[in-house]
Amino acid sequence: MPNEILSRGVTRRAVLGGMAGAAALSIAGRAFAAGGEAPALAQLVKDGKLPPLAERLPKKPMVVTPFEKVGTYGGTLRRGLRGSSDHNGILRMVGNQSLVRWNLEFTAVQPNLAERWEVSDDATQFTFHLIEGVRWSDGHPFTADDVVFAIEDCVKNTELYSATPAQLSVAGKAVNVEKIDDYTVKFTFAAANALYLENLATPLGQHPTLFPKHYCSQFLPKYNPNIEADAKKAGVTSWTELFRSRCGDIEIPTRWGNVDKPTLDPWVVKEPYVGGATRVVMARNPYFWQVDTSGNQLPYIDEVNFGISQDVESLMLNVISGKIDIQERHISVLANKPTLSQNMQKGDYRLLTLVPSASQQCQIYFNITHKDPAMRKMFADKAFRQALSIGINRQELIDIVYFGQSEPYQAGPRPTHPWYNEKYARQFTEYDPDKAGAMLDEAGYKKGGDGMRVRPDGQKVFFSVDVIPTLYPDLVDALELVKAHWAQIGVDMKVNTIERALYYTRGDDNAHDAAVWPGPGGLDPMLDPRDFFAFHPQGSRYAIPWTLWYTSNGARGEEPPESQKKRMKLFDEARSTADLDKRGAIMKQIFDIAAEEFETVGLCLAVGGFGIIRNNLRNVPEKEPDSWSWPNPGPALPQQFTFTS
Repeated sequence: MPNEILSRGVTRRAVLGGMAGAAALSIAGRAFAAGGEAPALAQLVKDGKLPPLAERLPKKPMVVTPFEKVGTYGGTLRRGLRGSSDHNGILRMVGNQSLVRWNLEFTAVQPNLAERWEVSDDATQFTFHLIEGVRWSDGHPFTADDVVFAIEDCVKNTELYSATPAQLSVAGKAVNVEKIDDYTVKFTFAAANALYLENLATPLGQHPTLFPKHYCSQFLPKYNPNIEADAKKAGVTSWTELFRSRCGDIEIPTRWGNVDKPTLDPWVVKEPYVGGATRVVMARNPYFWQVDTSGNQLPYIDEVNFGISQDVESLMLNVISGKIDIQERHISVLANKPTLSQNMQKGDYRLLTLVPSASQQCQIYFNITHKDPAMRKMFADKAFRQALSIGINRQELIDIVYFGQSEPYQAGPRPTHPWYNEKYARQFTEYDPDKAGAMLDEAGYKKGGDGMRVRPDGQKVFFSVDVIPTLYPDLVDALELVKAHWAQIGVDMKVNTIERALYYTRGDDNAHDAAVWPGPGGLDPMLDPRDFFAFHPQGSRYAIPWTLWYTSNGARGEEPPESQKKRMKLFDEARSTADLDKRGAIMKQIFDIAAEEFETVGLCLAVGGFGIIRNNLRNVPEKEPDSWSWPNPGPALPQQFTFTS
């Protein structure tokens, strides 16, 4: 069967128009003659401290066609992080070395550490052929043993993972990974998993290449009988804590906190991401396995320096004063665009255009599974949610916060997507405070003497909405307006600005009243359907216990209502269907049910973002997708970025 690719069709290509000429990946079809290498590495070879380039590269390395031209070696790329929990800012820039990857247009999956693959006709078996001769950053060979170890010994270890990650589990059963030979591995799922290649290309698909067996096996009881003693000696309470601190995981800070852990990334940790750090420095990987079209080993740039700012204002000052080379994360707020535009000459940069793949700029998640029975009853009342939705003056919000650059929207695929659902996207977006008040009256939320409403149990209608101001300052501004709108219909709400770590902790503990986040699924509705049903254990914040039930196959969490279970079943069917038309028909059923249930409240369609690129930094596309599933700028291949002076 040919490699099954999830096509987004002409519509997506039109949306991402102007990005042709992207850096292309290919596998050299012959024995490759090694070309150049960084001067510092050449000196190490001369000094006998590093093997020659030909011995560090695969026999047939992956060839990257530079975006503009073959680059030159040297320089330090400067980028900014925010605080102590911005680990995904590093992942997006450096850590994208999975078996496969997205192309620049976000339309097709391409080879990466797997040079090719076969998929069975029933989409249950995926056989990957690894590039032969790839080495970890310490020079140790990367083979099928590493992939089998990463999944079978690490990810499927129930002491490390309470449940197998969703992309590696189908029909309630974890994938089985087996070694065929040193450079061939077969993934077998219990049922069809037609979306696996697409999921494998996202950040959450990195597990197969994350844990080097020769290093991480020392932190598992299976391979080290003295592990508990080692953990105690290291000052931690358990071997699992020691494993996390030494080997990390996809989305935790310790992934970037250990200078000793070998990786397959273009740059490796030199100064780690640890508490109190003011910067994270990544140095060139001397064993990186990609070359340019002239045979020169990548990356071109010597180091990546992530300066850690404690606030966005400091980060913005660094940008406009020319101290940042590429940045979109944290500064892509419409209120910043005039300042960035006015200072282009001063900062010696050009603007980067981000095409949103998200659906919603600000999705409000009322906690329908709240621990307090009275709060749960209120949030679970669909009429209550509908009334609050039409009690929002979206056009005023769009004009003030987003400078008129959006339109009222609830959820679902963007209007340009072939699966667009009009009802799901537009219902209850009209502003009608009188109707909202009448609906609340009818639902039993009457106004008290002070004009504010009380619940049927006599308690005041009051709740807080969690938001991370350092990450999404525009959502804070939007919520302040929503607070004023709801006050006019007698509903009291607190905008609860909290730090990111606490935001996640409250969500994980099901301790929040409500929370906001940009709603995904605008161009990639199958890769992140968190708003369509309780899918994401951290992201579907209107019903975290339901997501735990779904991801654990009923072993954990709380059993959801039938409408949720039906969508879960439909989604499992959709992601088992290779035929795109049939898959679309199934997904449209999910959107219809979600529209009827109206579990979340959206404000407006996601707004296009932006960033900056220093003028002397080249080989950088000036338009790219903006998505967690396409973790910009990683798929634009920063290893081929280069400085002109």
